[in-house]
Amino acid sequence: MMLKFIFLINPISGGGQGKLIYKYLPEIMESMGFQEEEWRAEFTRSEDLVSQIDHALKSTETLIAVGGDGTVSAVFSVLLDSCVSTSVKIGVIPLGTGNDLARVLNLYKPFVNKGLLFLVRSLLMANTQPFDVWKVNGKQALANYFSSGIDARIAHDFNKARSQGEISGRSVLANKIHYVKRFFTDRDYFLSKGSVSVVNSNGTSKIYNVSGYRTVIIGNIPSFASGANPFLNSKMSDQLLEVVFVPNLFAFLGAILLGNIPIIGFLYKTYFLKSVKAKSILLELNPSEFHQLDGEDLTHKLGSKITIEYGMQVQILSLR
Repeated sequence: MMLKFIFLINPISGGGQGKLIYKYLPEIMESMGFQEEEWRAEFTRSEDLVSQIDHALKSTETLIAVGGDGTVSAVFSVLLDSCVSTSVKIGVIPLGTGNDLARVLNLYKPFVNKGLLFLVRSLLMANTQPFDVWKVNGKQALANYFSSGIDARIAHDFNKARSQGEISGRSVLANKIHYVKRFFTDRDYFLSKGSVSVVNSNGTSKIYNVSGYRTVIIGNIPSFASGANPFLNSKMSDQLLEVVFVPNLFAFLGAILLGNIPIIGFLYKTYFLKSVKAKSILLELNPSEFHQLDGEDLTHKLGSKITIEYGMQVQILSLR
């Protein structure tokens, strides 16, 4: 039987908020008139997550990922190889630290300000909008952003500290404070060598030397690293990525701190940050370089050549 909704809930995201959502969903769904046989909620299982997501995608009209950007990215990665990408709708209930996709879909603030009941009610009645999903090295989904450089180094060190028990990861505020501390520790980091080859919107290509740069940020959405916006004009359904080249620490801080400020942000991104539109990208970097994909650490997992190409377009629930 095809279900109307399946909720895939990461039980540890947001300091364990997923368990509370699982507890209250039956009451919420009943209040909206949905019968028990019309929907299902289940916790994600790390040992067989791919098969779990694949089965869920084939069993529902709408799959709602409850967790951080990593949970959503896992759904998209499975969707890349699925035959249901044009039929199943995707929804998000944000529980992670960054929640960049939820921010641009206008899901994050309603959840924080008005709570779970309001968000679920709004989400289940929301319209969909087209959304591009990209492929990294032909298999991993890029929904939000990809970067190589200082910000990826900070994310790597953060994840390492959390895995070693130095931080609990259960508090969003504590996570952000630790990120700030990592910035001051890693502030001297830069790309040792490398280049980025870009095929632009009219089909021509150009190679950019990024040796000595602080980072290269590639965006599909106008949000990066918990709500910053270094992208000049990023759109989510134009089959183009925004590539931002960050040569020095001043430019990096400006990209993080100024991008969302009206007028000032636009002027800064227009005249001080170098950015280009791309149909496809090839990064050739040191094989030991630091990388992050939608906030997840992929250091030492991608090799020295990284390709980013268009994957598919899905329908995603939005309150925009």
